Formats: sequence, structure tokens, C-alpha cells
Amino acid sequence: MNNRMGEISIGINDFRHMAELFGNFDENIKIIEDSFNVKIIARNNELKIQGREEDIRRTEKLVKNLLEMVARGEKLNPQSISYSIGLVMAGKEQKIKDLVNDILCITHKGKQIKSKTLGQKKYVEAMKRNDIVFSIGPAGTGKTYLAIAMAVRAMKNREISRIILTRPAVEAGEKLGFLPGDLQDKVDPYLRPLYDALYDILGGETYIKYKERGVIEVAPLAYMRGRTLDDSYIILDEAQNTTPEQMKMFLTRMGFGSKIVVTGDITQIDLPTGKHSGLIEVTRILKDIRGLEFVYLTDEDVVRHNIVQKIILAYEKYSRENGGDKRRD
Repeated sequence: MNNRMGEISIGINDFRHMAELFGNFDENIKIIEDSFNVKIIARNNELKIQGREEDIRRTEKLVKNLLEMVARGEKLNPQSISYSIGLVMAGKEQKIKDLVNDILCITHKGKQIKSKTLGQKKYVEAMKRNDIVFSIGPAGTGKTYLAIAMAVRAMKNREISRIILTRPAVEAGEKLGFLPGDLQDKVDPYLRPLYDALYDILGGETYIKYKERGVIEVAPLAYMRGRTLDDSYIILDEAQNTTPEQMKMFLTRMGFGSKIVVTGDITQIDLPTGKHSGLIEVTRILKDIRGLEFVYLTDEDVVRHNIVQKIILAYEKYSRENGGDKRRD
């Protein structure tokens, strides 16, 4: 290992690029310094990197790629910095520039929604070119949120006339019959993550307006039976909790001018013992059909708090060491 100490300088002509690189209260630079064990100092229009030569070289690769992203209009944040550091650590720094992505839509608060990882970018591109997409991956990878963002984008572009979001109402520790209220009150908790994403993107007032007009529908999967859904963007969430029969029923609801996105995490199946997951089965049945695509996201695509990625990895390690869950075949 090379322990020689050194220093290099990187010229930055635009002060705005320097400010974007450093982030609020230098939060981005602190993450880079801690990750590579270097010291980064800004002097006039130069950035000085001090540390071991090997660490300096990796930091230089990262910084130059990040500056190229900034020059192309990309905004940096701690999450994108951490993800880019992971690419450098894996020797994939050339892929950092691929993180510059189109804006999918803008939330009611003016926030730009973009794919944030290479896996998410692949997922978004799959939704653009296919009528049916299956997105399989762990919690926090943006499966549902990006699907809803694409649905809102399609609606605003008048590509579809309505958005339909659905989930199987599978009990995970609670019995529906013991929950208070009428049927809608009982199933609403299962649909809450879908409401949350819609509120975040559209705002509560706009969502209610669209719901009253029938432009947006959020309902349990059982409500889909017997329907043909034309000109719709249809999202099935938590699909790992469908049975094979429910999955077939859902997919055959698709009408003309519609798109379907199915999301799920096959490591979090809440079906009763003896029941098989329709999501696992469909990966075997439909793998050779053209016009649909399976996208697999991993812990590298987690875009929640950094600790969520560590939690997912810890659970995966525990599962491997203890033989895994036989129900997850």
C-alpha cells in the first residue's frame, strides 16, 4: 500500500461550481474527506487535496467527475455524493457522468424528480420504452415513487387519461376484521404509502381534485377484478404479496393505450404459509415475452437515509448466515 503523502491542485473557473461541490455548510466536502481520509482546501479558484497519494488519486477522479456533472446543470447532495463515492471505490468512476438525468416531473413544492442511481436510471428508461415493467428490489430504492412520478408525467403530457394505483391488502401482523371503521377505513392503512407519494408530488389539494374527478384512483387489488382499464397508467405496489391467481387477474386488466408498472420486494413476503408469491412466479412465466421488462434494483440503489442501506445489508447477511426464509424460494 502506498503511504506517501502528497498534494494536488484542481482549477475551478466558476465559483458557483465550487459552491455546489462543497454544499450547504460544506456537507458534501466533509463526506468526501471522511470517505477518502483526505483534506480538501479551497483557495481562490483552486481546490487543494492533501493526503496519501492513493487517496488523492481517487479523490481527484471523484471531484473531476462531480464538477463535470455540476457544469451540466446537476445539483449535488449528500446522497448523490455518497453514491458517487461508491462508484469510485468500485473502480466505476466513469459511470458518474451517467447520473445526469432528465427531470421526470416537478412536485407542487418545485422539487425536481430525477433518477438518482444507475439502477433507477435503467428503471426509468424501461418505463419509457415498455408497456409493462416489473421493478423488483429492496425498500428505499424508489420503485413506487418513480413509477408514480412517471404516471404523473404521462398524465400531464396527455398520454393517458387516468392513474390507477393498487395494492394487495395482505395482513402483516394485524387482522383486517379487528381494525376500526368501514371497509374503506380498513384498507386505507395498506394504501397509505401510495397516498403519501401522491401528496408529495401533487400536493393534497390537487390530489383531492383529481380523485373527485376520477382521474386518480387508489384501491385494493380486489377492486380490479372484472375490469378492463383503457388509457390508464396502472401501478401495482407490494406485488410480492399477490398470489399467482391475483397476478394473472391484474395483468389481464390491461386495455388499449395503457401502461402497467409492477413493484415489489421478494424478501418481504407477508403471504400465509403455503401461499406462493405471484411476483416470484411471474418472473419465470413471462421472462421470454417481448414488450415487457424486468428491472432488478439492489441495495446500491437505496435513496433513503444512508443507514437504510446498512440495515438492508445487515439483514441480507443475517439471512444468509441463518439459511434464509424458505418461503422466499
